[in-house]
Amino acid sequence: MEVLEKALALEREGRSIIHLEVGEPDFPTPPRIVRAATEALAKGETHYTDSRGLVELRAAIARYHERAYGTRFTEDRVIVTMGTSPAMLLVLSLLVEEPGDEIVIGNPGYPCYPNFIRYLRGVPRSIPVREEDGFQLRPDDVRRAIGPRTRGVIVNSPSNPAGTLIPKDDLAEICGLGVPVISDEIYHGLVYGDTAHSALEFADDAFVLNGFSKLFAMTGWRLGYIVAPPGHMRRLQILQQNFFISPNSFVQRGGISALTETHPEIEEMRRQYDARRRYLWEALPKLGLVCPVEPKGAFYFFVNAARIDKDSYRLAFDILDTAGVAVTPGIDFGEHGEGYLRISYANSLENVAEGIRRLSRYLERRAS
Repeated sequence: MEVLEKALALEREGRSIIHLEVGEPDFPTPPRIVRAATEALAKGETHYTDSRGLVELRAAIARYHERAYGTRFTEDRVIVTMGTSPAMLLVLSLLVEEPGDEIVIGNPGYPCYPNFIRYLRGVPRSIPVREEDGFQLRPDDVRRAIGPRTRGVIVNSPSNPAGTLIPKDDLAEICGLGVPVISDEIYHGLVYGDTAHSALEFADDAFVLNGFSKLFAMTGWRLGYIVAPPGHMRRLQILQQNFFISPNSFVQRGGISALTETHPEIEEMRRQYDARRRYLWEALPKLGLVCPVEPKGAFYFFVNAARIDKDSYRLAFDILDTAGVAVTPGIDFGEHGEGYLRISYANSLENVAEGIRRLSRYLERRAS
């Protein structure tokens, strides 16, 4: 966010900035989804709903998972939330009961995970993940990290920051280690030439977090959900009632449309993301920025830039100031992300290509 704020300040001064730092779809929400929400507003759907969310939306989520993964559960196992971050807060509030309780996470990984755990007075049990594994957790490493205070393990596939998928067998093995799995599946649907598997395929007692922000280009709508084991639903509902009352009523109508109507725009978004991804997969190695594992999901590359500057924060701001390209420093994703840069392709192919041209000139000047 500091990179974004500096980039916006430079734009206000008249600078041309290519934004490759933000993990947000650059597409508008499909029009049928917008229409469903505006029609709900026009009908006066501006009141509280069931704290768990509209039953129609929860049922649509259950049917969506059955179509996508072959998993079967009822709407009674779904809680609709105001985004996936509140979903994470609810689940971690449930699992982290005492100060010092541990949640196993990969490092580098999504920065909010350790922050949420610490906020709840828990301990992030951080495992270094390796670039040769696509920065995904290895089952043996998770097994060694599990101790008497372990209350869960977070899996993120496709991942932020690396855009990689965890192998199916590794996910199945982690789900069988005897601790609750919290599977952050927010980038499911944005997968190219591969298959993303849900933790619910391998463990009926997993907690699955997902939402509408990425696949449906609905970041500002703040709509997510939890699929939870039946025995935890009442406590999650009580937490929801106290923290958030209920999700937004008319926004949920947009979510129902997203899951039950046909939206050709979604496939077009995915096609364009993939074109950008394939362009970067060829272009980045020519700059000496290599990914050992091809990113097959989300809209990120996580590249090793240590040969240029081991201080990723300093490097990211120098690239911004000098080249007019905004990228995210790897240190933002944990100490084991130091020396890396995250490059987002949630921007047009034209802008991504211009960003690469500017980076090429920047690196040539540094080398001369």
